[in-house]
Amino acid sequence: MQENQIVITTFYKFIDLPNFELIKEQLRIYCVEKNLKGTILLASEGINATISGLREDIDSFYQELKNQYSITLTNVKESFAGKRPFYKMKVRLKKEIVTLGVQGVSGTNPGHYVKAEEWDDFIAGDDVILIDTRNKYEINLGSFRGAVNPMTEHFRDFSKWFDDNIEQFKGKKVAMFCTGGIRCEKSTSFAKSRGVNDVYHLDGGILGYLEKIGDKAKSWYGDCFVFDDRVAVDTKINPSSAVTCRLIKDGDEYVRVTTKDQG
Repeated sequence: MQENQIVITTFYKFIDLPNFELIKEQLRIYCVEKNLKGTILLASEGINATISGLREDIDSFYQELKNQYSITLTNVKESFAGKRPFYKMKVRLKKEIVTLGVQGVSGTNPGHYVKAEEWDDFIAGDDVILIDTRNKYEINLGSFRGAVNPMTEHFRDFSKWFDDNIEQFKGKKVAMFCTGGIRCEKSTSFAKSRGVNDVYHLDGGILGYLEKIGDKAKSWYGDCFVFDDRVAVDTKINPSSAVTCRLIKDGDEYVRVTTKDQG
């Protein structure tokens, strides 16, 4: 197998899928036929996936989503590998494609998008409150300077933190960011449901920002945690050599515990 032959694609789409249960087996069969591996999450609010395969099969899958289910992807992030990173194909039904846990709030009514090229200048404004919507172990590795850390263990904890602090957001521009954008689609939609309407988020998330800005970043420091075997990436989207990881069990879930190498 030649180096960089396998495409790893990560994407999400908030879109009304009232019959999402019926799609599950259709997508699984299609992916098996195309020898695609990874995980797809389906909910009434949309799709969230990370899958891998050959270039032509990944492109065929994109087309299948568009033609058969009217899902046109606009937020796709691809990386490449010399071998397959996943061994199975899973399609799972969920209540939410990213779990905020607030009934009636999806990611279909997000805040204003701020492009990566404009982000540093935007968040420097005196009238902007910057919020990192990620979990505290992610923030520990790196973030944007001046960002508020909600100190959450899980994204589902974010709504309570926001409600507890909502008074300080009134009359301000509230800017949020996360790794790839999906959590901010949800968190800014949630903020608007609470009457905080002057909300913004980083288009494409931290990874999109680093891809476009890289070492020219004015306000980013540290590494960015990612949910794959790389653990974290630096400003050039290369695996960080300063971060190690282990897993601990938290109830029914395994949580990554990361350590920054100080040596």
